[in-house]
Amino acid sequence: MTKSTGITWAAASARRLERQFLARRARTGTPVADVAAAMLGVHAQVLSAAELSVGLRADGVTRTDVRDALWPTAPLAPPAPALVKTHGPRGTVHLLPARDLPMWCAALPAIPAGPAAFPTDVRLTGEQAGQVVAAIADALDGTFLTVDELGEEVVARTGPWAGDLVMPAFQTMWPRWRQVLHRAGQCGALSFGPNRGRRVTYTRPPRFTPLPPEEASRLLVRRYLYAYGPATPQHFARWLAAPPGWAKARYAELAAAGEIEEVRFEGAPAWVAAGDTAFPDAPERDELLRGVRLLPYFDAYVVAAQPRELLFPGAAYRRALAGGQAGNFPVLLVDGVAAGVWHQRRRGRRTTVTVEPLARLTARQERELADCVERVGAVLEAAAELVIGEVTVGAHA
Repeated sequence: MTKSTGITWAAASARRLERQFLARRARTGTPVADVAAAMLGVHAQVLSAAELSVGLRADGVTRTDVRDALWPTAPLAPPAPALVKTHGPRGTVHLLPARDLPMWCAALPAIPAGPAAFPTDVRLTGEQAGQVVAAIADALDGTFLTVDELGEEVVARTGPWAGDLVMPAFQTMWPRWRQVLHRAGQCGALSFGPNRGRRVTYTRPPRFTPLPPEEASRLLVRRYLYAYGPATPQHFARWLAAPPGWAKARYAELAAAGEIEEVRFEGAPAWVAAGDTAFPDAPERDELLRGVRLLPYFDAYVVAAQPRELLFPGAAYRRALAGGQAGNFPVLLVDGVAAGVWHQRRRGRRTTVTVEPLARLTARQERELADCVERVGAVLEAAAELVIGEVTVGAHA
């Protein structure tokens, strides 16, 4: 490793891949919560994609291991979950380590909200929003409820105003209380339970004491820089969907306290955690970068690693992004950069993985790709078949 204040994209990528368990998978027996913590959360709007994000980073892990960490079962007293499925960064559904909830559930509510999404006569007042979140936490304590069952409990605990059908949604109207469903998740009042058939259920996550909001926000910056640095306040704001001015203020506070330091990253200023300036040099850097990797929808690495135009060079920027947004296509990485897209289609206990490289793969790379596809099948507990050809489905199919 070398210490340098002039950091290249290759060196930063190599370190990120190593810290993300993408250069070398976590050893057999590594808790799935450790993998999720290294990623700073696992995007889980589609649970199978989250299972792949974790499983592709850890030897021996399957989708069953991820679900057991979320919803452990035991004959008498199930252990506390190691992972919690809830609303995380950007308000989207993530798998978060239960041990990290004191940070997440203090830092996320502290991010200033954007412009109101609904007119005044539809919105909840601040007092009403607080009542709904408290009602959600109380109703879900020790049980699993569908959204309709939860709605009945919320209205019973607050008032009929919470159930007014005023929110346009998918050619129907939702009750007023659902405006704060994501807020309830972000503050620790709600998490997802196992599906009841095809119906989503909710429960209350394990009890915890949140950190003071300022401490939690500063810890989140340091954790982000450890995983994805060097990075600017703008990169951090983009990852969180936070106001750039708020992110810049957090960086300034940490810099003034000596907790982060400025470096030159590809010739421009960026920041790392104080003292965390060791980056791999050749040949270690090249060894960490080398190889073929498959990353599923909205994998944390493609969403958080910046600058995006370097991660998605040339034709990859046009093919693997949707209007500049990362994650809408599963990505083929070759030697640390996006070099294609892929898609998997499951039928019963078999899945067909179609990979569309943007340049011809070498014989070695094709062998590595076959190994990656075999690993996809193992994680999903299916027999996987590789097809190299055009991916015809659209973004986020």
